[in-house]
Amino acid sequence: MPAIGITGGISTGKTTFCECLREIVPAATFFDADQAARVLAERDLEVKELIGREFGAEIYSPNGDLNRAQMRSIVFADAEKKRALEQILHPRIRRQWSLEAESRRGSADLFFADIPLLYETGGETLCDSVVVVACSPSVQLERLVARTQLDQSAAEEMIRSQMPLAEKIRRADHIVWNNGARAVLAAQAGLLATLWQ
Repeated sequence: MPAIGITGGISTGKTTFCECLREIVPAATFFDADQAARVLAERDLEVKELIGREFGAEIYSPNGDLNRAQMRSIVFADAEKKRALEQILHPRIRRQWSLEAESRRGSADLFFADIPLLYETGGETLCDSVVVVACSPSVQLERLVARTQLDQSAAEEMIRSQMPLAEKIRRADHIVWNNGARAVLAAQAGLLATLWQ
């Protein structure tokens, strides 16, 4: 079965699309890059040491939890710090999901890799097909503000810091449009699942 990459912009609905796929294809295997990053940043001692060296030991609480809000504000304000964090996390995440994708190649079950920065890290080369989950800029901004409690200008800056969604759409094998209800997204997931199986 193929390895399917799922990407898009921040707050376009990748997670909800994956939830729909999980319901439709329960036997499929999913890799979540955001979850892998969280685990690495909080449990991998080498990664914690590297992050502490780059961002200061105070980026972690006394009990070892990463201050995500502080990290987010640092990396979105400083391109060098963002690059440094990516250099710590991305090779490790890529190694994890590429090994998992490779181990599933002979499986009868689908493998989905939910990777927000798939194109930015060259990960599309490891996929048989790439789905971009997209929505209109106004809906994306509204969702991001609601989810993060950022003010509008900070949310706009966060969106601008990513590869333009139009570029991801241009490079996609499949585009899922997520401006409406979850049922519409689920219907699109169902159509694609039929195509892949």
